[in-house]
Amino acid sequence: MFAFQETRGAVEVAFTDRQGGVFAGELDLAEPAVDDPDRESMLARLEENLDIVGHAVVRGAEATGDNPFELPQGARVPTVVRMRQVHGADVHVVDRTWLDARHADLPVGDGLVTDLPGVVLMVRVADCVPVLLADAEHRVVGAAHAGRPGLVAGIVPATVARMRDLGADRIVAWLGPHVCGSCYEVPGEMREEVAAVVPEAYAETSWATPAVDVGAGVVAQLEKLGVEVVDASRCTLETDDLYSYRRDGAAAGRLGGLVWVRP
Repeated sequence: MFAFQETRGAVEVAFTDRQGGVFAGELDLAEPAVDDPDRESMLARLEENLDIVGHAVVRGAEATGDNPFELPQGARVPTVVRMRQVHGADVHVVDRTWLDARHADLPVGDGLVTDLPGVVLMVRVADCVPVLLADAEHRVVGAAHAGRPGLVAGIVPATVARMRDLGADRIVAWLGPHVCGSCYEVPGEMREEVAAVVPEAYAETSWATPAVDVGAGVVAQLEKLGVEVVDASRCTLETDDLYSYRRDGAAAGRLGGLVWVRP
């Protein structure tokens, strides 16, 4: 279920893999398309997978028995906030007003930040870079979806800025599984366009063709902002227990990056 987990103070971060879900054992966290004829059943499956993840986050581990919804006595399942990601640079603040409104529609954007305890922020990817951020001392967390367009648009710096608006100071960022620069082949013109904005993203595949290293670009952006970086990545294309759009096409599911402050 978890490809990576870490705790710092009251902050917990995790990246999921594709194991432990309700449909053929797949923990797919993808949002079904609005025009999918099977949308209702897919949403029900997604909600159950999110419920499984929420319980696992509270436990701090996968279930040890057959019951994925087992919790320690007195523990409560947190609110999991997700978004409709669009490869842009819009960041949403999840505050008490937002939660109380119980929005029926997902926020449209690629970054989430909050200073509320007990709220899990989730980003979903299948080759893009999931970035989780936290200032454990000031109890402010964030999550960003950084694909190639989002890297250029500056979604990660925008998320850091919104966290600092909430009082964050010493921020740590975790980079989760994503397609590596040695595998992310692109046309040469596209590589030049990205490198013109983020030079550190210039790369070459292992077979000597133009590539973009989105992860390296994100690291460079974070380091320029004084953010400590923890590399928790593996290449999604090269790892079968992770989802990869480049490998599996439209059939690819989505893994999740989750960050929260325990109540």
